[in-house]
Amino acid sequence: MATLCLSSSSSVKLKEISTFHSFPTNANFSSKTFCKNLPVNHAPYCERRLEQVRESWKWRTKVSFFPFFSTKSKDIESLKLELFEAIAPLDRGAEATTEDQKLVDQIVSKLEAANKVKEPLKSGLLNGKWELLYTTSQSILQTKRLKILRPTGKIYQAINADTLRAQNMETWPFFNQATANLVPLNERRVAVKFDSFKIAGLIPIKSRGSGRGQLEITYLDEELRISRGNQGNLFILRMVDPSYRVPL
Repeated sequence: MATLCLSSSSSVKLKEISTFHSFPTNANFSSKTFCKNLPVNHAPYCERRLEQVRESWKWRTKVSFFPFFSTKSKDIESLKLELFEAIAPLDRGAEATTEDQKLVDQIVSKLEAANKVKEPLKSGLLNGKWELLYTTSQSILQTKRLKILRPTGKIYQAINADTLRAQNMETWPFFNQATANLVPLNERRVAVKFDSFKIAGLIPIKSRGSGRGQLEITYLDEELRISRGNQGNLFILRMVDPSYRVPL
């Protein structure tokens, strides 16, 4: 709270001003109006002092925003670390229990709520090759098969938003590939239409039109992408090569 001293011989106690809470800072506020009822010889000093207080308030308000943004960024990094730790032992989701899936989904939901990239299909962060870290998709995990018949090497998905192309790539032991066209449905959801496949990365097979789906990008930054499929499946991927281009 502030009391303004107006001269060495006398002082006028103005109504108390809360410098950082109730002090008027809107464009219509006038220090002359505020000081008009003071004696003439005190008014100029009052106006100068009020302007100083207002500028101080503005400066402090601006500074106070920085910890907010810093805290928000730290929260996101903490959530990402928590997510990576949760999925690390789950073999891309193949070893996840129902409780594991619930925990992962809870962390993911918090990250999705904090997503800063509102239009991922317009973001350059989307382009490149991503490694699949976790999914709930049984068509990928194939947990009902014997382990030797499942893909055990890394699995990648590449997207190029500028050409509206996507590519899925398995590594050891099958090296299967599939490419697709993307049709934007809104700023973060696309329809996916697969147009070609390669068995063992060598034998091309044309799509018969059955390979269709939708994908919504719910979180995106320079290293992490989270997507959800139209059947409710969750996909968590990490960027490994932002320069990679999907074949046309």
